[in-house]
Amino acid sequence: MKPCVLSIKHLQKNYHDENGELTAIQDVSFDVYDGEFISIVGPSGCGKSTLLSILASIDTKSKGNIKYNKDNIILGYMLQSDFLFPWRTILENCLLGLEINKTLNDERKQKVIKLLKTYGLEDFINSYPDSLSGGMKQRVALIRTLAINPDILLLDEAFSALDFQTRSVLADDVYKIIKREGKTAIMVTHNLSEAITMSDRIIVLTKRPSVVKKIYKVNLTNKSTPINNRKCPEFNNYYDKIWRDLDVHL
Repeated sequence: MKPCVLSIKHLQKNYHDENGELTAIQDVSFDVYDGEFISIVGPSGCGKSTLLSILASIDTKSKGNIKYNKDNIILGYMLQSDFLFPWRTILENCLLGLEINKTLNDERKQKVIKLLKTYGLEDFINSYPDSLSGGMKQRVALIRTLAINPDILLLDEAFSALDFQTRSVLADDVYKIIKREGKTAIMVTHNLSEAITMSDRIIVLTKRPSVVKKIYKVNLTNKSTPINNRKCPEFNNYYDKIWRDLDVHL
């Protein structure tokens, strides 16, 4: 078994307002292993994005333990919006994290240029974001995230702002890039198809206050890319089971 890179035990998140205390996350525990792609799904408002924010230290936990396998862990956070600065070129946008961390040097700059060339953005290195499509902007956002060489990637509904066709193609691209670069990823999504076709395991949360309802290990015959994985014979079975677990009433 690959080494555990992140262990979450009995995580709880409470909010306080004038009406008292609200528990968003009641009791969430799971481990993440090196090179694994994890998806977190659950009903709207169950605390999926809150969980990622806590992992990234943007928000604080109320109870529980979060343990990484090493000190000074580097996390990359990719959100719904690309957040590219329109006045900076594509290359300059991709170098932003390295500039902020004060770790930019020629070697790292050349690595970023190589990533841009490898993943189809060579012709746009000196262009500005307004010349790119939505899908290309998100690809740039991913490369900007990879530029800091993160140990774990956090993807928070990273494709949700795109139309279906662009979203499907980008999910394919992102999956290939993450696997080729050997990264560990945790993705929050409302899209069960994305979760099934991209993930090694799927964490299903209950409605708020959330707990882990079930963890699925995804085994697909002839597993390849997300688009092709929709054709796997097991796909519909996973979809039906997880949909019932979500207990969604329309």
